[in-house]
Amino acid sequence: MIDIHSHILPGIDDGANNEEDSLALGRAAIDQGIQVIVATPHHQNGAFNNYRWEIERSVEILNKLFLREGLDLTVLPGQEVRIHGEMVEGVRKKELLPINYSKYLFVEFPSADVPRYTTQLLFDLQVEGYTPVIVHPERNRELLEHPNKLYEFISKGALAQLTAGSLIGKFGKDIQKFSQQLIGSNLIHFIASDAHNIKSRKYYMREAFNEIKKQYGTEYYYMFLENSNLLIDNDNVNRFEPMRIKKKKFLGLF
Repeated sequence: MIDIHSHILPGIDDGANNEEDSLALGRAAIDQGIQVIVATPHHQNGAFNNYRWEIERSVEILNKLFLREGLDLTVLPGQEVRIHGEMVEGVRKKELLPINYSKYLFVEFPSADVPRYTTQLLFDLQVEGYTPVIVHPERNRELLEHPNKLYEFISKGALAQLTAGSLIGKFGKDIQKFSQQLIGSNLIHFIASDAHNIKSRKYYMREAFNEIKKQYGTEYYYMFLENSNLLIDNDNVNRFEPMRIKKKKFLGLF
């Protein structure tokens, strides 16, 4: 199994605090059946900046540590980029790091809203040759209230990644229900952990994939597994025709 979203690098964001934490996350990943994990530290989110070259160096060091400690886990470079108006310039200046140097670039929205310039920015990134992957859209309040905004982004070429814990209720029932809606409407293309630690922000990948097989069948199960492989190999991913969501009111989220 491949996990394309994690905060396993030590001491650079709100994930692993040190190498000991990274080792604990690495062992927990292996227990979940993960053989390859993409390190995606936060960038430009108002609290952390992690530039491409800094991430590359940290990934190199962590892979050497895992090898030395006998952990059969490969770490690949990536970056969770908070959406901002200078993203195209950041790509051109090689400050931003697509997932494993592919055409796929993570884009994170603020938790409460979706910036007005999002449609244009996602288009501009595609013109540059990159495919935006919107991370954890199920945890964005504006998309929860107006889910067809995500439909518009997906129908115009963006992709989306759901957090494993969201699907099994670790972020509350409203987000769990919304996650189910998003998958049922073909608006999700990847399942990943967004793991930060082994206590409050775990992997839950095995549990989420078991739930997918149970609710949606083997076709979706294998599609999500394969898409993570295709992403890190820079191949075109599988996608079903996206559908609009009939708005439902979710209570108690915020």
